[in-house]
Amino acid sequence: MSGSGVRIDGNTVRLPGGVAVRFVRTLRLPETGTHPLPPGLGEFPVRRVADFADRVPEQWRARGGVMLPVYLREAMWLSFAGTTEPAALQVGAGKVCAVSGKRWSDRLSRRPQNYLVLPRQPWLDGINSGKGTVRQFVAVPLGLGATVEGQVTGEEVWGGIQLQSFPLRDDVLGEWRRRERERLERERTLGAAGGYGTFGVTGGYGAAPPPMGGGAPGAAGPMMAPAPGGAVPPAPAAAAPRRAAAMGLGVGGSMRQEVYQDDRPLMDWCEEPAGRVFVHLVTPPEWRRITGEAPPPSPVDRAAYTRAGLPWYDYYDTDAEDLAPTDALEAVKPVGDWLGTDLDPWQSPSPGQITPLKDAPGDPVEDGKW
Repeated sequence: MSGSGVRIDGNTVRLPGGVAVRFVRTLRLPETGTHPLPPGLGEFPVRRVADFADRVPEQWRARGGVMLPVYLREAMWLSFAGTTEPAALQVGAGKVCAVSGKRWSDRLSRRPQNYLVLPRQPWLDGINSGKGTVRQFVAVPLGLGATVEGQVTGEEVWGGIQLQSFPLRDDVLGEWRRRERERLERERTLGAAGGYGTFGVTGGYGAAPPPMGGGAPGAAGPMMAPAPGGAVPPAPAAAAPRRAAAMGLGVGGSMRQEVYQDDRPLMDWCEEPAGRVFVHLVTPPEWRRITGEAPPPSPVDRAAYTRAGLPWYDYYDTDAEDLAPTDALEAVKPVGDWLGTDLDPWQSPSPGQITPLKDAPGDPVEDGKW
């Protein structure tokens, strides 16, 4: 398929209906206990598969979409800041729904709910695996059985991340827009600012943390990941594609995060998705070979981050209902059970380090067969 209406804007993937998705690097949590939300440490770079068709595996070309570089056992979260209108977003880990634990579907479902409601859900750090908690997304290679896909379905075929958006029906969206105009007009009258879909947390979750160590504001400290270096010379155009190491999502530690229940009737949403995209996860060496770009620096050490007194986060929405976890996702084991532990002893952040939150587009991204 082509002409999916999906585009890349910088490192933001934009799906039809105003959905914005960024992939954010973060600290990997311990696999025991439940923790506050880890910080954002910069965005993963995102590139279109079609722009490197002569250097990616044939299977990637067939699936289309985008790709990003990730280290073995690196953690990530998905940010939806900038989503402008209500949307239902399905998130798949190897075509297993990260919300319901069911296999990928082209339809929305409520029993169990297989989608997120945007922009009410500001981000997603992992699979919905416990009451009021999620287990962190962690990158692992296919073939070991450690991915969510492998543990839920018994096979590892797809890997990567899948996104699919559903807008409101035209009449429902029209009514929502009318109410929004009235609300904004009332706010202007009262001298207030802002609108639905904005999540204004200055320096909050998803923003780059302050620099570690001394130095002027904005100066990178010793533990902060610097911006990726200059691009290396691209691979020769004639370089033949080869089989790239396939990566998928396993899970790491547990953190306090709710996945919100939809409070709209299911019939308010369109029956057909407006757009979808397959996100391929690429190892740093393959990223360099395919794109000619230097991959991001290796992940920041979490113990050093905590020792420096930098912030962790806690988010709770008193007006939203949390979705109950499903048996399939509750049973997914962390990657350490498969690959062994590789982390130093954990130093928990102090209460003062935990910050409470709340109470132009490029070329189209090609879709494919998946």
